[in-house]
Amino acid sequence: MKIKNQLVLILASFAIILSLNGCATVPPKETFPTYNLNGATYYPLIALCEAKGISWQYDTFTRVVILEKDAYKVSLKAGDNLVLVGQRAMLLNYPVDIYAGTIVVPDKFKTQVIDVLFKEVSVPAQRLAAFPVSTVIQKVVIDAGHGGNDPGAIGRTGLKEKDVNLDIARRLALLLRSEGVEVVMTRSNDRFIPLNTRVKISNHSRSDIFVSIHSNANRVRSLNGFEVYYVAISRNDARRALFASRNANLNLDNASFAGNSLELRAILWDMLYAYDRAESIQLARSICRSVDSNLDVRVIGAKDARYEVLREARIPAVLVETGFLSNYNEERMLKNSAYRQKVAESIMEGIRDYAQALASTEVAKQ
Repeated sequence: MKIKNQLVLILASFAIILSLNGCATVPPKETFPTYNLNGATYYPLIALCEAKGISWQYDTFTRVVILEKDAYKVSLKAGDNLVLVGQRAMLLNYPVDIYAGTIVVPDKFKTQVIDVLFKEVSVPAQRLAAFPVSTVIQKVVIDAGHGGNDPGAIGRTGLKEKDVNLDIARRLALLLRSEGVEVVMTRSNDRFIPLNTRVKISNHSRSDIFVSIHSNANRVRSLNGFEVYYVAISRNDARRALFASRNANLNLDNASFAGNSLELRAILWDMLYAYDRAESIQLARSICRSVDSNLDVRVIGAKDARYEVLREARIPAVLVETGFLSNYNEERMLKNSAYRQKVAESIMEGIRDYAQALASTEVAKQ
C-alpha cells in the first residue's frame, strides 16, 4: 500500500491546486512548433524525437508509433490516451492525435515520458536489481470465482469451474505468501460468495491489487485460450468517483481537509480510478506475457470488460480466464494438477514482473 498511499497524498495536493487555480497552465517555451487542440498543448512527435535523438517507426495501418533509444521503448497509438512505457501502461489526460498530417502528443507525454526517459544519463543497472515482491506489493486479494451452489462452467467430462478456480487461487496464495505477501481470499473453500460481498472484501482490505480467477466457456467448443480482463474504458469514472466520494473512505490520515469537501473528494476519486485502470491494464498485460512465455497455450490477450468485481473495485483489479472448459483439450489440461500449478506460477511471475516495473519507475523518479 506504500506506493498507493503516497499517490493518494500527491493527488490530494494536486486536487487542491486544481480547485484553486482552475486548472490554468502556461505552455512551456520550445524551439519547435506547438499546437492548441481542444484547449490542450500538443507537440509534433517527430520534432521531439529529432531533438532527443530518438528513433521511431510508424505503422500507417495500425497508427501505432514505436519509439526507441538506448534501453527504452515506448509504444503509442493515434487516437488513444494510453501509452506503453517499457512494460508499464501510462494514462494521458489527452489522446495522441494527428494534426496537419503528423503525429502530435499532449504536453504530459513530453514532460513525463520524453523529458524524463530520453536523457543522456540513464538509471544505473545495479539500482534495478531483483527484489522481493513484498517490497512493492504488501497485500493481494485473490478471488476464486463461483463456489457452493454456483458451479460456474462445467466441462464435458464434468469438471466444474468453481473447483478449478479455487485450486489455482490456493496455489497462487501459497506462492505469494512464500514471498512475504499478505493474502486475502474472498473464499478459501467451496462456498457461495455474492459478487457484492467479494467487492466489499476487496475494498475494505486496503490491498494493493485484486486478482479474480475464472475459467471460460463458450458454445463454440473450438474456442480456446488464456485471457485477462480489466475494467472497461467505457465505464464512467466521473460517476463512480461521485458515488465513492459520498460513500467511501479515502484513508487520507494526513490530509483531513479532503473530508470536508465533496468536490475535492470527487476529484481525487476520479484521479485514482484513472490511475487504477492504467495499472490494471499493465498488470493484465504482464500476466499475459508471463503465460505466453511459460505455458503452451494460446494467449488471447488483455481485454476490457464491465464485470462487477472489476468495475466496483477501488484498487488495480484483473479477472483471469485460465482456459475454456468447453474446449476438450483445455478441460483436459485444467484437470491436471501439475498444469494448474504452472498456471498459478505463471500468474505469480506476471505479478512479480508488474511489481518490478513499479519499482523501476520509482527508481527512475529519484
